[in-house]
This record gives sequence, C-alpha cells and structure tokens, in this order.
Amino acid sequence: MPADLSPEPGAGARAPAALPTARAHPVGLLLAAIGTAGVVAAIAPLPDPALLPLLVVTMALGAAFVLLEFGFSGGFRTFLADRDGRALGAAFIVPAVAALVVLPVGVLAEGYGRYVAPVGPSLLLGAALFGVGMMLANGCGSGTLAAAGQGSRRMWVALPFFCLGGVLGSLVLPSAMRLPGIEVDLAALLGPWGGLLATEALLLACAAATLRGARPPAARLRAGAVIGALAAMVFLVSGLPWGITMGLTLWGAQAITAVAPVLSGTEFWSDPGMAAMLDGPLLAMHGSLGDVGILLGALGAAAATGRLRHGVPIGLRGAAGAALGGLLMGVGARLSFGCNVGAFLGGASSGSLHGFVWIAAVLPGCWLGLRLLPVFAPRGARQPPASFSVQS
Repeated sequence: MPADLSPEPGAGARAPAALPTARAHPVGLLLAAIGTAGVVAAIAPLPDPALLPLLVVTMALGAAFVLLEFGFSGGFRTFLADRDGRALGAAFIVPAVAALVVLPVGVLAEGYGRYVAPVGPSLLLGAALFGVGMMLANGCGSGTLAAAGQGSRRMWVALPFFCLGGVLGSLVLPSAMRLPGIEVDLAALLGPWGGLLATEALLLACAAATLRGARPPAARLRAGAVIGALAAMVFLVSGLPWGITMGLTLWGAQAITAVAPVLSGTEFWSDPGMAAMLDGPLLAMHGSLGDVGILLGALGAAAATGRLRHGVPIGLRGAAGAALGGLLMGVGARLSFGCNVGAFLGGASSGSLHGFVWIAAVLPGCWLGLRLLPVFAPRGARQPPASFSVQS
C-alpha cells in the first residue's frame, strides 16, 4: 500500500486515482453522529445563536471538500512542478463568489466585519513559511482538517503541530506587527460597489495570469463556486469571513494552558479579546467550532461514500515531514494573518490587498517545500514532486 503522500482532497488538476467500490463505513458514520451530537450538546448552553447554524454550514464545507474533491495545495504543486496553472487558476473563483456577499455586506450592514490587514514583512515571511509547510504536509489549513476527518494518518500528525506552530507564531506576531507595513482597503478607497468591481477585476486578472491561456476544468470551477458560496454563508451566520487557523491556534493555546498557564502574561494573549478566548469555552470561538465542523462533515461524507483513509500508512519520514510542515504552517499562518482560507479567501473577498499579496508571497515557500519533499519521501520513492498529487 502506498504511503499517504496526498491527504488533501482534490490535490491537483489530474483526475484522481480510481477508488474502490464505495461502501459506507458504519463505524465512521457512528463516530460522526456521536461527535455531532456531542458538539451540539456542548454549544446548546452557550448564548450565541450563531453557533448551531455555523456548525451546520462548516459541516457542509467539510463534506464538500470530500465529495467535490476540492483542495488548495495541489494547485500550487502542479503550478510550480508541472507549470500547469489550471487548478490554481480555478481557485480564484472561490473568493470571487464569496466577495459578492462579503464585501458589500461587510461595509454596509451593521454587525458584520471584514478581514483587512497590512502588507509588510510579517505577511511576506509568514506566507513563505506557510508555503514550505503546505508542501511538506501536503495540505493547507482546510485540507489538513478535511483529510484528518477522512482519517489520514499524515494529517493527524500534522494537526497538533499546526496548533503548536500557531501558538509559537502568536508569541512573535506583536513584535512583527511593529515593523512597517501598508494597509490597502479597496472598499475604503472606492466605496463598497467600486471596491467590489476592483476586487473582481483583480481576481480575474490573477486567474488569467495563472492560467496563461489554459482552460480550467469545469468540475473544478463548479466545486470552487460551491466552496465560495458556503464561505459566504459562514460570513452571513458568523458576522466575519471564514477563518481556520486562529481556531487551531486556540486549540494549542488551551492545551498548553491546561498543563501550564504560561501564556496569559504574553503580549498577544493578554489582549482582552484574546484573553477572553483563552479563558472561555473552546467551542464558543467561531473559528474553533468551524474547524470541528469541517472535521465532522468530512468524516461523515467520507464514511458514507467509502473515502476514509485511515488504513493508508505514513512511515517515519512521512511523519517527520507532516510534523515539520504542520509546525511551519502554524507559525506562518499567524504571521501572515491566516492560510488559503483566512488570508487569501478572507482577505481578497474583503477587498484587502493583503489577500492578493499573500497568494504571491506563498509561492517561493511552496517552491522551496517542493525541493525539500524528497527528504521526507519513503526510501526508494524519489518521485518528482508533482506525482504526489495522486489520491491515496
């Protein structure tokens, strides 16, 4: 059986390898049902009315990643290794769809906000680190959660290190934010509708430059549109664009605090908002609950359709690559204000320049990560990096 080198659904532009005859996995379905019931019971006493609809929408996102075989990281891999921009170019439809809701509602409706962050050394370095980690772990933030829900051993190694890396990044972020940077908000400059037009035009131009005349697969565009629509629904029920990595950082921070309460005195976690999250219920934080929803939705969809991956071995080298990749993604995500979801999708759909810069800044890190991949491949398996996009 091959090593689990491609845990993220929809890893590349190629057609996935043939799956065995789909059969429902009763134990997986039972675990998904028990987990969902447990989460619903845990959030029922909490006063936030957005929690239950947010759980439903993020479970739908987890299921969509599995059933539509959609993922972000494989697009970077095939773009750099094969010079095939179809998968990456098609990914621009995700923020293009989400922006139709996020940008105007975020500006015009009371109670809604957007992700606007500065472009500076913190973002540039963080995105590059994230790119290295994304290639080594073979998945991004959403891909890590969706594949972990499918039972990928590789991603269950990467996930706790992602959480730890997020905590480490949070300790550095306040100092990094004091470095010079520039914040460009298209909606503030051009108004909500002018900002929306400029955002859509920039996304179209980025997609065209990535595709270089190639035509993206129609199925990939449809899948991206579905993910974008669900991201817009997350925004509508939660009040902010969809984010993943702050929830994972909180998982790590609360785990560390349970052992030794050492974070409350740090600059990041002593901020009143961060301190409230650190001391509060884990599932009260929207990003944290959404991450659990993705895990449960992916588990349920995979168990129902025969897509569980718990039987695929990983090996020591693969585990080392997953651990290092998860750690780098966690640090990089905090420094660059998110991942493909929070930084690129959330930033671009908000009309913030940092979302567009992030996806350019992640490419050098992806290039380096691809060059490092053979170090973590199983002995005797020195495949070209692009071959890692095969479904396993």
